[in-house]
Amino acid sequence: MMNNYRSLLLAFGLAWCTLIGAEEPQLRDDVPNNYTVDRGDTLWDISSTFLKNPWMWPEIWHINAQIENPHLIYPGDVIRLVYMAGQPRLTLDSSGRIYKLSPEARVLSVGESIPTISLDKINSFLSRSRIVDDKALREAPYVLAGRDAHLLVGAGDKLYARGTFLDDALTVFGIYRRGETFVDPITREKLGVQALDIGSSRLLNIEGDIGTLEALRTREEIRVGDRLLRQQERTINSTFYPSSPDVEVDGLILAVEGGVSQVGKMDVVVLNRGVREGLAAGNVLAVFKRGATVRDRVSQGTVKLPDERAGLLMVFRVFEKVSLGLVLEAEKGLKVNDFVKQP
Repeated sequence: MMNNYRSLLLAFGLAWCTLIGAEEPQLRDDVPNNYTVDRGDTLWDISSTFLKNPWMWPEIWHINAQIENPHLIYPGDVIRLVYMAGQPRLTLDSSGRIYKLSPEARVLSVGESIPTISLDKINSFLSRSRIVDDKALREAPYVLAGRDAHLLVGAGDKLYARGTFLDDALTVFGIYRRGETFVDPITREKLGVQALDIGSSRLLNIEGDIGTLEALRTREEIRVGDRLLRQQERTINSTFYPSSPDVEVDGLILAVEGGVSQVGKMDVVVLNRGVREGLAAGNVLAVFKRGATVRDRVSQGTVKLPDERAGLLMVFRVFEKVSLGLVLEAEKGLKVNDFVKQP
């Protein structure tokens, strides 16, 4: 009996995986045979030039093993549409790559590869501000005072913090201020707290539960009660690829940067789904507006109108229970509580 049950589960799992992965890349009606990458392009721009469903880029991208770092695309590269075994594929021709001459070393460098999406919209979210567990923030060391009991904000100034420190000097801490608490509107689960980046500091000395630190960077005035979290050693990852989620997604927009309720193109939004639900950086999600419930004057009842697709977003940073996404398309006015699914 147990073996039959396991076989049934396995068959269901395989069928579901087949369903999730059933979508194929669809070429645009006006698809070009080739495209020369320009400065300012993003991978999303290029994928949209060739595909109606640009999130299917990984399925059509053919890696040239003869090119160093074949996943990276640079200005001057040519993307060519070819057919292999009857299937469309996009290949990279790097012969037109633009090089820069470094006057110091007198060597050629290729410069920076193009990002997946516009980094100027998301840089601060990638590198500094974080969403953390409420308990972790409450239990983190807090700023107690500055030198002479005043808080000084310049780089090089000393400050004092109280809490549990590991006995390792020269540790770098980010200085954060409690921001918005994100709560799932359906389950009421606390999903995390926004930790707003205030600056950074280096731990110089520990005496009991008091740490002496040196301010390294400040964005605004440091306040008593601001919390210290270990600095994340994290480089900006701009080379993730547009992709369709590997799992079924049913989430919604919790908030939009700036605290407003209306959402537009290139806005950063917070979603109530994260690593726990299988989301990954690069996942593209469709945004839907819920269909209104209207009165049917003929049958004298009520009926719900169909949900309407209204935009696209790409997940660019994922936390345990929430994630951040950049709105790439907004065909209609989007707002908080609109829901997201596979594109």
